[in-house]
Amino acid sequence: QVQVVESGGGLVQAGGSLRLSCKASGIPFSDYITAWYRQAPGKERELVAMLFVGGNIDYADSVKGRFAISRDNAKSTSYLQMNNLKPEDTAVYYCNVKRFDFLTGTWGQGTQVTVSS
Repeated sequence: QVQVVESGGGLVQAGGSLRLSCKASGIPFSDYITAWYRQAPGKERELVAMLFVGGNIDYADSVKGRFAISRDNAKSTSYLQMNNLKPEDTAVYYCNVKRFDFLTGTWGQGTQVTVSS
């Protein structure tokens, strides 16, 4: 039974930092791609960062240089370190965990990130 749970969201001031966590269970984590998405009110869901099994990483242009995705296979956990946060980063952040050879993956419930000015 695959389960994905995000945590670490909250309210921060602009310029501050947060680290989000995404813990997966029921899967061999090392065989899975991990990704972070976000959705702001009235906006479409967008990809924030994706970490491939081989170590390659894709970032959205809007977060390059500020966010960093990583993983700890021993803990079956993916992290999104967010620095120099801006009000436009405010959104619900979702984790997705997907087998490298599958088209779709499993979503977490989301965690709210709110950045005040």
